[in-house]
Amino acid sequence: MPVTAPIPIPTDTWKLGFIGAGKMAESIAKGVVQSGLLPAARIRTAHLGSSRRTAFESFGVTVLDHNDQVVEDSDVVVLSVKPQVVKGVVLELKPKLSKKQLLVSVVAGVKLKDLQEWSGHDRFIRVMPNTPAAVGKAASVMSLGTAATEEDAELISKLFGAIGKIWKADEKLFDAITGLSGSGPAYMFLAIEALADGGVAAGLPRDLALGLASQTVLGAATMATATGKHPGQLKDDVASPGGTTVAGIHELEKGGIRGIFMNAVVAAAKRSRELSQG
Repeated sequence: MPVTAPIPIPTDTWKLGFIGAGKMAESIAKGVVQSGLLPAARIRTAHLGSSRRTAFESFGVTVLDHNDQVVEDSDVVVLSVKPQVVKGVVLELKPKLSKKQLLVSVVAGVKLKDLQEWSGHDRFIRVMPNTPAAVGKAASVMSLGTAATEEDAELISKLFGAIGKIWKADEKLFDAITGLSGSGPAYMFLAIEALADGGVAAGLPRDLALGLASQTVLGAATMATATGKHPGQLKDDVASPGGTTVAGIHELEKGGIRGIFMNAVVAAAKRSRELSQG
């Protein structure tokens, strides 16, 4: 039998459903509404707990009682549940899924191969966002399942573009992506805390030190993305001969800062690989 092309998602009327009403689902839904990509009336999720219901209802999202109601009323279904329960959830929803729907998973460490097998559905896109999604600054990466189309990918790019930036990559790179952008915010929080401690050690009040450290990291990251210059060039631009900056850089280099950051990414990627292999 010939393979029929998936029916395109109706771009003017499509509805978005979340299976799992946690913080990541809330961040994505909020970003989508605030960006104007979709009105809240076309987004739904399900939860019985009052605090999560209130969180979604506060910006106009419909909160239903059961996941199967969400699936029945959505064109794009985002799985945003804990990794340990995703298999059971997908198997439960399998009879309700239709080939007209696009399925998206933001579940950490769960491969497309397994998701497609459990759901009997290969129009799937796996996305790995990170926690700055909560403030609209996510670094997300997507990988397309067997039957996902370029139009599907474009739709998901817009969806996750509402909470930050998104790239496309082969799924085999997802462990390395976990080590860099998945775990990376925590490395940056450590760096901010350490810079603030340095400020305090040099005599600054704690609140001023923390504010300066946070804004400095934000400003440096913004320069790196906005200028397109190599970070080494940007560093050289600040480090004048015999000045204060190069004295500080010298200490960082003596401490092996580059190797430490590289080792952190590699160690987290290795751990991700171990966890995804069970």
